Amino acid sequence: MPDRPQRRPKSVSKDRRSRPGGAGAGGAASGVRAGRKSGGRSHRGSAGRPKDVGAAKRSGQLEALSKETARGLTGGPQRLQKVLAAAGIGSRRQCEELILAGRVEVDRKVVTELGVRADPETQEIRLDGEVLKTPRQTHLVYYAVNKPTGVVSTSRDPSGRPRVVDLVPQDRARLFAVGRLDLHSEGLILLTNDGELANQLTHPRYGIAKTYRVLVAGSPGPEVLEQLRQGVRLAEGVARVEHVVVKGHHGKSTLLEMVLSEGKNREIRRILARVEHKVLQLVRIAVGPVRLGKLSPGECRRLTSAEVQALRSAARKQR
Repeated sequence: MPDRPQRRPKSVSKDRRSRPGGAGAGGAASGVRAGRKSGGRSHRGSAGRPKDVGAAKRSGQLEALSKETARGLTGGPQRLQKVLAAAGIGSRRQCEELILAGRVEVDRKVVTELGVRADPETQEIRLDGEVLKTPRQTHLVYYAVNKPTGVVSTSRDPSGRPRVVDLVPQDRARLFAVGRLDLHSEGLILLTNDGELANQLTHPRYGIAKTYRVLVAGSPGPEVLEQLRQGVRLAEGVARVEHVVVKGHHGKSTLLEMVLSEGKNREIRRILARVEHKVLQLVRIAVGPVRLGKLSPGECRRLTSAEVQALRSAARKQR
């Protein structure tokens, strides 16, 4: 069972503490929310620890997952971005950006090139001057969040806008978003400090499916839907929809359910614009086997150990 609800604070914190992060897929149309499937209990905001009779058991199971990850990443020198990801700093791509920005040191020497290897057990690794915890010291945390519109997915925002990381209980863990939802999109986004799993869920090589409910202007016909399946040419290449069906009509708009396994920036909005159907609302309802369920905008819940295992299994199947 997911954890019991906690109330979200009246205003989202605009804390600008430096955390690496990852923003791609507006209004509250009832047709979209009506299509969501049931889920578990949730909690809002940032205060208090969840209480549940099964919490101790789940905690032990997730701790075992953390140790499993650590064992795979402490066998000698590893690529630096992999070490950073294993320590919960961010996904591998995010960690590569940190290295290139000169924010990482190994044994007091700044590293600015990719490909450098380091051993977290025998070498001192620092990020922004702070000593990195080894994978064995990192307690892995996993949250599902219903990101509202107007909230950014990045962990650092110079403009001080509300961030999705402010919607979860404040923990000692440095959390980051897995993948992106743009400012005007809403729905399921995962937060974690498990860089290895984040890499598997976002890297195109693994092809993890993301499911969306999309309200569009007009009424796309069968030929338009087939065009989306066959592929629409964008500046960086052809973008294809794995699956698309009409779920209903609402006046002069149509509700679609779309499944993508890629992660191009604002991909859904761009491909639908190419077929002349403007996106009115975009809600992500699933990432792999994890569904949004009954989470209201701004609410979050911890993933169960079964959900974390299911995400890992989905990534392994796609290799």
